[in-house]
Amino acid sequence: MKKIILSAAALAAITVTAQHKDSLQMKDVDEVVLTASRKKESIKEVPGSVTIVSQKQIQSQLTVNSDISNILQYTVPSLAPSSGTTTNSGQTLRGRQVLVLIDGIPQSTPLRNGARDIRSIDPSVIERIEVIKGATSIYGNGSDGGIINYITRRANSDRRISGQSQVGITGQLYGGTLGFRASQFLTGKITSKFDYAASLAYERTGYIKDADGVSLSPTYSTAKMDNYNGMLKLGYNLNDNQRIEASYIGYASKSELDLGLKTGKYGITPTIGEGSSKNQELTPQGTPRNHNFKISYDNRNLWQGTSLNVNLYLQDFRTVYGYSDTFLNGGQSNVISKKKGARFNFDTQLWNTQNSQGEVLYGADILNDKTVQKLEDGRYWTPDMDMTNIAPFMLVKIDLFKKLILKGGLRYENIRVKVGDFNTLSTIKNDGTFTNSIFVKGGDLEYNALVGNIGFRYNFNAQINLFGSFSQSYSINELGRILRTSTADTISKLETKPIIVNNYELGATGQITKWLNYEITSYVSTSKLGATFIQSPDRSLTIQRAPEVVYGVEGFLHFSPVQWINFGGSYSWLEGITSPKDDGDYSTKINNSRISAPKVLAYVQVRPIHGLSVGLDMLHAFGQDRFQPNAKTGLYTYGEGRVPEYTVFNFKSSYDINKSWKVSAGIENLFNKSYQPAIAWWTARDSDFVNALGMRGTLLVEYKF
Repeated sequence: MKKIILSAAALAAITVTAQHKDSLQMKDVDEVVLTASRKKESIKEVPGSVTIVSQKQIQSQLTVNSDISNILQYTVPSLAPSSGTTTNSGQTLRGRQVLVLIDGIPQSTPLRNGARDIRSIDPSVIERIEVIKGATSIYGNGSDGGIINYITRRANSDRRISGQSQVGITGQLYGGTLGFRASQFLTGKITSKFDYAASLAYERTGYIKDADGVSLSPTYSTAKMDNYNGMLKLGYNLNDNQRIEASYIGYASKSELDLGLKTGKYGITPTIGEGSSKNQELTPQGTPRNHNFKISYDNRNLWQGTSLNVNLYLQDFRTVYGYSDTFLNGGQSNVISKKKGARFNFDTQLWNTQNSQGEVLYGADILNDKTVQKLEDGRYWTPDMDMTNIAPFMLVKIDLFKKLILKGGLRYENIRVKVGDFNTLSTIKNDGTFTNSIFVKGGDLEYNALVGNIGFRYNFNAQINLFGSFSQSYSINELGRILRTSTADTISKLETKPIIVNNYELGATGQITKWLNYEITSYVSTSKLGATFIQSPDRSLTIQRAPEVVYGVEGFLHFSPVQWINFGGSYSWLEGITSPKDDGDYSTKINNSRISAPKVLAYVQVRPIHGLSVGLDMLHAFGQDRFQPNAKTGLYTYGEGRVPEYTVFNFKSSYDINKSWKVSAGIENLFNKSYQPAIAWWTARDSDFVNALGMRGTLLVEYKF
């Protein structure tokens, strides 16, 4: 298949969403250098909207909760709320799936989305998080809703050795085991040309209980879990213009929770953990490995006016799920994904005069992604999928009068997926009968497209900067789930066309006064063939491929009237509609598994005396009542459950004892509110109806040297 479409190849959309005391002031914007556009540039040079979560914000949120998915729900307005578990199911960005990266290395498994990619790194090793919102093909397959790129810490000291040590404990009102975490970061220069950065982090979580002191459901639980994270970066400056760097980043998690499951009743009694499990899980839940290797080479003067950046990477990922009896003889499944890739970026300056500048960024991306979902006993749930993606690209940037920035580019996607032969699993229906296993003949799937992008930013003055863009993603998300539920004997009979998303965005940002910053953004994204989980008549989940439209608004205000106080907040709202029969009737709403309720984030940070900081964060999720239950059974369909509103407050504080020592304390769910996360309601399942975490405190001690 071959199409001409538009895409966000190499188009970065960047402004700063200031939500906390450590968010960037607009007066500092020119000093901020970002890498989301695959080149270093000031945010005032790039059109669109991106949220930047700084290291100080991350460390501040770490005082409350070390789970990175929880940190993101409090710092990214258009990201759906966290499930509070090891899965990020339902945590969509602008109503669509997000592509997660670590230093540009893809962590997501779009061929079979395992929903474990957001929680794939410890926050102690992150320098900042760049969240590109809206469909983009800048890093390839899987970014229908945008990109979350974890930028890890780097060498930042001229001394031979310096670093940061941190230890902490967590605990709840109702006793039980305490949680413990420790991290160590070291950096320095061995010689004038050779530098390093290294980090180790370990966390052992305690039991996790709700506001009434009852253990939460053991399904996908983060309780009694060992989390490990390691990083090593070695850099060598060949000369003033050339640098080579090698890095390794590894993450692993393993659950040792031994709790039985007591299934509740949807909307009435929560599912909880009690007693001891039946030891059906032979392999601990979690992510046993997430290895990332990368070698990069930079040459700032390859030839006159041209620079070069080359990245070579490998990623080896495996995650293990809990026991399930939905298929014959039951078992545990795991998703295994191995990626290797290369990125070649050339940047050539076309001209540079007093009133205008022009440059072109060009190169190629090569990615091989091998993904499979199997049971621990060796049975295949999806076939082996081997994807090769080769994509040359070019982007032109023009800066006129230091006010108007124009960008446009082309990218050629060439994707081929080899699918192996396999037998589908025999699954159990609600009435106790079985679906028959069938043999499916594999084969090759090929996709090709010429894609492009266009965007502008006009910086009128400090008070108002307008931006707008058209961007698009091109992905083959959830191919594995489509294949594993096959009722045909060959893949050529299945609907496996890619998801092509058009994203339109228009917004404004600026600094009205020295103490007031703002941003407001509106967007619309369309796709002729989207992908949404829906429930079939036998209550099993299938994927609906149909035309769809998602649209929304988001914005923030940040106030800093005096030096000792900051406060502000953000608001996000979206809606999604679809035409299941592809007849132009868009009266059907996309379900709540993708379309999250409106969300308000608010904060206040006060520094009453030197060295002391005290803050309060609030998350308010509005209610959702978009669907009606079945008239006969009174039951909601999966994804359509009514979601009540809830409000949660978190307390944060820190005190700098001196230049080296710091003590931080935080309280999550400050008022010990009893509520259920959104996913507990919209899934409309007894087993998923769980309570949220009750009040929990954290104490951290930090030493810098």
